[in-house]
Amino acid sequence: MKYVDEFRDRKLIDKVAGEIRGEADTVRTYNFMEVCGTHTMSIFRFGLRDILPDNINLISGPGCPVCVTPNEFIDKAIALARRKDIVIATFGDMFKVPGSYSSLEKEKAKGAAVKMVYSSMDALDMAMKNPDKEIIFLGIGFETTAPTVAQSIVAAKKGKVGNYSVLCGHKTMPEALKVLTKEPGLKIDGFLLPGHVSAIIGTRPYEFLAARGKRCVVTGFEPLDILQAILMLLKQNAPKVEIQYTRLISRGGNKLAMDSIAKVFSPCDSFWRGIGSIKNSGLRIRREFSAFDAEQKFKPDIARPKENRSCICGDVIKGIKTPLECRLFAKACNPEHPVGACMVSSEGACAAYYKYKGRING
Repeated sequence: MKYVDEFRDRKLIDKVAGEIRGEADTVRTYNFMEVCGTHTMSIFRFGLRDILPDNINLISGPGCPVCVTPNEFIDKAIALARRKDIVIATFGDMFKVPGSYSSLEKEKAKGAAVKMVYSSMDALDMAMKNPDKEIIFLGIGFETTAPTVAQSIVAAKKGKVGNYSVLCGHKTMPEALKVLTKEPGLKIDGFLLPGHVSAIIGTRPYEFLAARGKRCVVTGFEPLDILQAILMLLKQNAPKVEIQYTRLISRGGNKLAMDSIAKVFSPCDSFWRGIGSIKNSGLRIRREFSAFDAEQKFKPDIARPKENRSCICGDVIKGIKTPLECRLFAKACNPEHPVGACMVSSEGACAAYYKYKGRING
């Protein structure tokens, strides 16, 4: 296949859906978790839940980087935004994410310098063009975005751009999956593994999942990709890690990108919204690049972070509950006035349910 349209061909989709119905054991239930926000949005956008057998449940996991970013990180970004001569450069999804007491959007309305950029290199360019300002890029995301942020730091050091730094909140996916496999009450039979992350790290880091009895398939983002991956999960005689997304993914991953991450970052414990602290699931900037570590450079002082107890975003991230079980959903919490991060991000489960809720059964 060469073109996107081929992966959306209705006849092919109906054919694979029929194969899924024929392969699924009607006397049992299958719980498959997708751990990529783009997968979540595609599943809803193309109405894939509606054409699957009722005994195949698709559970949205912690695949949205904005959603799993804790209030503490947001609070630190806000504290830095309030300082004179500091400009916060960030992806657009971060603007409306509520912290403990405010948001970057609210701070911008009060006069803080908060700028939207499309990449860390845009932020570095901003720093080079504004030497009288301190430019701080908010480094969030999984292994997909970490290499580009690493390269911006390397470039800043090489170019002696002293007014550029990164507030680092990067996280790594495999360690979170380890925790989810131990989550009480959450029965997962298999994982639809993330295509973007896997393009960087390959499939080796997931092989422990098969050893724990979990079926795994790395898949692409088009409807035919996802349905083929579900069919592959059903056909596995023994748990293993397979690749549906063969046009991009390899077992070994992208060595250049992984070397870039290892050069600038080292593993550290990290706090995930809804899950808690996970050992070695985060990335910190190495000592040799500490001049570009905003936390070390500016040491933001914040009050103790607090969560909105009415928001169930944490349980949604873990797959324990769906947004429809939240009493705030589509009422007090909506895209214009989000209460939780899962409603803010374009990859959040709550945002997906809200946008496509007319297609949801039950």
